[in-house]
Formats: sequence, structure tokens, C-alpha cells
Amino acid sequence: MATRREPRFKLCRHLGVNVCGHPKALKRTDTKKSSATAARTGQKVSQYGLQLLEKQKIKAYYGILERQFARYFEMADKSDEMTGVALLKALECRLDNLVYRIGFARSIRQARQLVTHGHVLVNGSKVDIPSFGVKVNDVISLKEKTRTNPLVEANFNGLVSFNCPYIEKDKAQFSAKLVREPMREELPIDVTEILAVELYSK
Repeated sequence: MATRREPRFKLCRHLGVNVCGHPKALKRTDTKKSSATAARTGQKVSQYGLQLLEKQKIKAYYGILERQFARYFEMADKSDEMTGVALLKALECRLDNLVYRIGFARSIRQARQLVTHGHVLVNGSKVDIPSFGVKVNDVISLKEKTRTNPLVEANFNGLVSFNCPYIEKDKAQFSAKLVREPMREELPIDVTEILAVELYSK
């Protein structure tokens, strides 16, 4: 399975947003020129550069590669919703992303590892496919043995980064439910998805 392996903090500084969720990700100043740094300093950036930057942000937030992005875009383009919104909703409802949002993991990479190693259950059944699309009312939980892992337990009980009203957490049962589809304004990401759509629509 192909995964993104570039340095997380370097990627965050290049894109100009904290895509990995670490509090120190943007602490150092990146002196390299990029579309993000140029845009922040008022330098002229081409429309293509801005569009490409937003696409890179989306890929980085959800830890996906170009082929996966293209597949999700094709699906979203056939949706009745606005393409950009449909794209982000589909990515938000990936199993690895929801495992991260719930707090079982401290990063999207750690969440993907939990899923691929078979620690995650959906409606009581093991699912080891990170891209699995979670549906409304699906319950995500961990295997009994995994719940006693100190790192996972600390993550679940201590994570306060995400306030996602579309996720209902049950700390007693070490689980969470996707109670409804997320709304665009509720997604904890800083992107202008219309620019990415424009890039792919050319």
C-alpha cells in the first residue's frame, strides 16, 4: 500500500497550514519559496500555482496520493452536490480519517496503521481498509485488546483538538458513531476546494 512518507513538519511549512495537527508543526520559519509563502508575503502567484497549492493541501490533510485523489474527484464530479463539497465529504468519511478525528490516533498516519493492522471495528466487524467509506450510523470501535494499549487510551481520553458535531463519542464503550454527514463549514481543514476543482476541470 502506497503511503505519504515525506517529513511532516517540512510539508506543513511548505503548504502554510498545519496538516498534521502537531502543535509545533509551523514553529520554524521556512525560508524556501513556495506558493504558500509567496501568497502570505504578497508576492505574485499564478492562478495555477494557487490551484495546485489547494490540491496539495487536500491530499496532505487526508494523507492520500494523486491516484486516490483523482478517483475521489471523479466520484464527486458525478454527485448531485457541488463537486468540491462532495469531494471533501467523501474524504472526511474515510475510515482512517474518522479514526483520527475520533481520537484513537494522534495523526492520520497512526490512524492508518491502526486500521491496516486490524485493530479497528466497524459495527463490530474488523475492517482493515483505510479508504473504507463509513456510512451514517456506523459505529467505529477498537478491538478489546487494543483498548488497553496505554498510547491508544491516552489518545482517546485526551484528544481535544477536534470538535466534530457529526461524530458522537462514547468514552465508556471506547467507540464513536458517525451520526450524520458532515457539513462543509464543520470540517477542521483550511482549504479553498473550489481552486482544486478548477485545476481538475481544465
